Amino acid sequence: MSVEISIDLGKEVLERVLRRNVDEAVIRLQERVYELIVFDNGVLRSYGVSRVVGIGIQVFVNGFTGYSYTSSLSRESIESAIDRAVKSARTLALVAKPRKFAEVSNVKGFYKTSYSENPFSVDSSEKISLIKELNINAMKKPGIVSALTRLGCERDRRVIVSSKGIEVFNEVTMVGLSHMAVAKSGEIMERVYDQKTFVGGYEKIRSFDWMSFVDEVNDLAVKASMASAPKAGVYRAVVDNELIGLLLHEAFGHASEGDSVLYNVSVLKGRVGEKVASESVTIVDDGSVEGGYPVHYDDEGAEKKKTVIVDKGILKTFLSSRYVAGELGIGLTGNARAQDITFNAIVRQTNFYMLPGDAKVDELFEGISEGIYLRGRGAMGGQVDSSMGTFTFNVGPSYIIKNGEIEKLVRGVTVSGNILDVLKNVELVANDLKVSTSVFGGCGKASQLVRVGDGGPHIRVSKIVVGGE
Repeated sequence: MSVEISIDLGKEVLERVLRRNVDEAVIRLQERVYELIVFDNGVLRSYGVSRVVGIGIQVFVNGFTGYSYTSSLSRESIESAIDRAVKSARTLALVAKPRKFAEVSNVKGFYKTSYSENPFSVDSSEKISLIKELNINAMKKPGIVSALTRLGCERDRRVIVSSKGIEVFNEVTMVGLSHMAVAKSGEIMERVYDQKTFVGGYEKIRSFDWMSFVDEVNDLAVKASMASAPKAGVYRAVVDNELIGLLLHEAFGHASEGDSVLYNVSVLKGRVGEKVASESVTIVDDGSVEGGYPVHYDDEGAEKKKTVIVDKGILKTFLSSRYVAGELGIGLTGNARAQDITFNAIVRQTNFYMLPGDAKVDELFEGISEGIYLRGRGAMGGQVDSSMGTFTFNVGPSYIIKNGEIEKLVRGVTVSGNILDVLKNVELVANDLKVSTSVFGGCGKASQLVRVGDGGPHIRVSKIVVGGE
């Protein structure tokens, strides 16, 4: 059944919900289409198009909430979803303590990604041809033993209508390409992955030099397979845009999510007003930064504005939803987000990054007699404990610094430590802000995956623990 997700449809459902004698209601409508093409070692491994469509219904009754959804838009299915939501709220009233919810402003808004070419209107054979050529060419490069190339397109349309007068429409269209190359030199194999995502239409794919992009990934994999590992130790380091974004999102961003604070699993609990980083460090969560994922309104209908989490080293606040803001007594930040209508919203980051400073990137290397240039390209994840602020990450191929100059490439690099120590050790912040997002993945929490962005400028830290040989 085809459906047009619209504010009018949301208002119609809202009217039906309010007949049930509830205090408040929030209606979420969503239609998400996702296309993914995968070429693996010269073979078309998969080509899929998925679609999620439906309505989520949240009701408030005497300080309790109930949530239900339906992917069938028949009158009977919607009425059944309403019944389940109301019953859930009234059942909770029998066994739980009422919750506090921050008030949300009456907002009416509209956002839609502008583009000139709908990616879902482009013939599939053209998309397959592009990915096939890139993947097969990668396999021809000496040293490359495996290559995986993907093309992704997504349109996510969301509408929020509530009894508080909220009426917002948010539609994001993204396209992107990713490439992973595995190179072998002797007994050493090295894997490098990178992706590039644009918020926009297929014209972004046409205008980008994908052959050069893939060649760079292939070349880095081959060079890394022939490189040695660094000597383990404590280094003075320059950290690039991608890696600082990863560290901030994983090791600091999750700790700044107010539900982590509320449930006593955040190293930042009780530290508002304290110095948690050097004076050079300002960290924000922003729904509309260039290069990031657009979140102008969250899934409760709250407007998402730039939230300053750390201001010149001082912790200012936490990210919140209506529930978290009410319980913690803090401001509403517009960070209640859900993967889709099958989930209720929880506190999530949007685009989490460090603001740029005044230094030029070259200046960060000056004065380093022996150090390391840590790179994010090819980083393969790691482990984080938000309650302690500790982390361990496998980063991408990086470079040894000698006497202020980049000396040689090194592979198998890990970094570890406490994020608060790292942020307090920031000596210099460059002026080259870069934020990026991905159509191929996102941030996982409580079994939900949402699109996010992260990044920052290059920074220099006085010391960080580096693992190697």
